[in-house]
Amino acid sequence: MAGLIRPRIVIAGTNSGVGKTTIVTGLLAWFHSQGLKVQPFKVGPDYIDPGFHKKAAGRHSYNLDTWMTPADRLASNFSYLAKDADISIIEGVMGLYDGGANGVSSTADIAKRLQAPVVLVLDCKSVGYSIAATALGFREYDPDTHIAGVILNRLGSDRHEAMVREVMEKIHMPVLGAFHRDEGLKTPERHLGLTPVTEIETADLIRHMGEDAGKWVDTEKLLAIARSAAPLMVEEEEERAPDVSVRIGVAKDEAFSFYYPASLHYLERLGAELVPFSPLRDSAVPDVDGLIFGGGFPEMFLHELEDNTAMKDSIRKAAEGGMPIYAECGGLMYLCEKIQGFDGDSYNMAGLVPGVCEMQKKLQCVGYVTGKALRKSIIADVGDTLKGHEFHFSTLRCGEDFPWAYSLQGTRQPKGHEEGYTKDNVLASYLHLSFEGNPKAAEKLMKSCEEYKKSSRSLNS
Repeated sequence: MAGLIRPRIVIAGTNSGVGKTTIVTGLLAWFHSQGLKVQPFKVGPDYIDPGFHKKAAGRHSYNLDTWMTPADRLASNFSYLAKDADISIIEGVMGLYDGGANGVSSTADIAKRLQAPVVLVLDCKSVGYSIAATALGFREYDPDTHIAGVILNRLGSDRHEAMVREVMEKIHMPVLGAFHRDEGLKTPERHLGLTPVTEIETADLIRHMGEDAGKWVDTEKLLAIARSAAPLMVEEEEERAPDVSVRIGVAKDEAFSFYYPASLHYLERLGAELVPFSPLRDSAVPDVDGLIFGGGFPEMFLHELEDNTAMKDSIRKAAEGGMPIYAECGGLMYLCEKIQGFDGDSYNMAGLVPGVCEMQKKLQCVGYVTGKALRKSIIADVGDTLKGHEFHFSTLRCGEDFPWAYSLQGTRQPKGHEEGYTKDNVLASYLHLSFEGNPKAAEKLMKSCEEYKKSSRSLNS
């Protein structure tokens, strides 16, 4: 087995909020502007940051996660996705050593599995020499995690930078970049602390990030460190274009944008042709054999979704005809009878799920979960287990005889909870999953769509 050369580097932080996304987005934009093929990745389950990555790098950003997908496939998957890249830049999650229970899918865990050097972002605001203790502690905490250097962020002045550089020399920690405070570099935050990239004008901001990265970071040294990463000892994958067996409509617009590219790609590898459509603007679902409604921010477009009665009629007609319909989180909300917004008013939705989604001011659920199927559905048999995660601000109000889809157990929860709706050809849940990490679910969804295709053809013949 020959080692595969994949230049790569991890940009990690001491904690959330130190500026990782801004710095990574800037580096992606800078290398892209210099004509390099730069492949972005994000550690953990995240939809927002990869959106900025894509805008900056000009290509999809992929999630690296050992909970959502099998750990033994991480290196080979990464190698395949990064095969044509001059450099791969991996943005970490939270602090370097933070992750799920027992450190699963932490940035350090991913870095070690990929034998990738780590650059640690240090927030230097309101701190001087003491920042060296932070850097030293992170380096010594796990010697198997290779911290190749640091990027200093939010420096207040040239004098402040010189002070921190001096103390980093004392602990023999290479400084690869030094950003001074710039209020114009903040990624915008509005709804629930999250901003879907499709909703904002990002071109000028990303250009600014790229210019600053080129100015404040020793990009040549960073590239050299990435190129020093050891060859990956994995089998090189070859992908063959499968014969298309079904067409699946995928809701994609400002209201529904939370999809893992690798998850959708896995369906394509099984023979699905994915057809995007907009519940906001289109008048009907496309001519397909199944529908997927991903997560997003339907609560920000309640008037538009309510007013598009033609689309809702089309969805109900498809459901009545037996078309498989799969929905996650925001998709679940849209398929309910109503959504009660933050203003307390209720808005009529598609009406496939007999319940009302009510927006709350506080986060209701977050974290990795294991789902046990309570009923047979279009993606699971009774007793099947699925791995995914939850992240939602809404709650579902429903009747007593509600056909719950799953019993969900969080990795840090003492007991599980019933969740999701499944009946006949409809499955809607707060559970976010990757079809790549749940191959049986993907295969069953494909089979459900194929059976619908055959039955609809026989009815029309």
